[in-house]
Amino acid sequence: MRRPEDAGQRLKPAVAGSAGSGEGAAPTVREARRRAVPILRAAGIAAAGLEARLLLEGSLGTRALDPERALDAAAAATFDGYLQRRVAGEPVWRILGEREFWGLTFRLSPATLEPRPDSETIVEAALAQLGARRGDSLSLLDLGTGTGCLLIALLSECPQARGLGVDLSEEACRTAAGNAMLNGVAGRASFRKGSWAEGLTGAFDLIVSNPPYIPTAEIATLSTEVREHDPFLALDGGADGLGPYRIFARSLPALLAPGGFIVFEIGAGQKNDVVAIMAAGGLELRGSRHDLGGHERALIFAPA
Repeated sequence: MRRPEDAGQRLKPAVAGSAGSGEGAAPTVREARRRAVPILRAAGIAAAGLEARLLLEGSLGTRALDPERALDAAAAATFDGYLQRRVAGEPVWRILGEREFWGLTFRLSPATLEPRPDSETIVEAALAQLGARRGDSLSLLDLGTGTGCLLIALLSECPQARGLGVDLSEEACRTAAGNAMLNGVAGRASFRKGSWAEGLTGAFDLIVSNPPYIPTAEIATLSTEVREHDPFLALDGGADGLGPYRIFARSLPALLAPGGFIVFEIGAGQKNDVVAIMAAGGLELRGSRHDLGGHERALIFAPA
């Protein structure tokens, strides 16, 4: 991605004044967006039109944009600041501080990954596997919960279920707890700091996880948006990207209730290795689900 300094100068404010309206006149939403799109395109951002709209919505605090609405000085300054940050490589959702997942809103923090559409595949796979059991009094476990998006989405679909989210980061646990409250499931969700399943007891009907699965050496090759803004702990899967799955194979079978199962997210090309690791722990593959790009993204396991 190009940065502002690539052009040898700082970005000029995109919305300081309105063409044809006099020097210093307040720009309209239409004018602000028209000026912002070329700036974003010049920075190599493919979805420049969409991102300009999202940043304008964030600046004005509304999704109902009126093209003729004038931006006051505070909104214009906020929008210009957002553009500077985006051109410098900060992801749009980090700038806005929240992202939608499963039709719900999740606030972000530096200790959490952004919820991404491909991870909705885990929720889809889990709900399909549960079938009519979705209405039962289920016990759910989410390992590496981050924003809590997986657990909270599942609780929103399973009204009698209760769940526990575990994360190595205390800050992530606080963020997830806030998101549970924001999405109306705080009474059925709890969060605790911990390392995977260490110290856990009990029987869970469903265990889900989107663990870190990027090999350590590959993290430096990821996009600026990921390597500089996603937490390293949430990316680093160890030397071969499979470290968390080995822990799961050893620790999770004993935590499953009768009829219980596990759904993991995996990286592209990791299926065969993960299946072999789980088999060594007495778990067999029961199904899989493809993401929007056609990759097998979610794997379902249960005791053999």
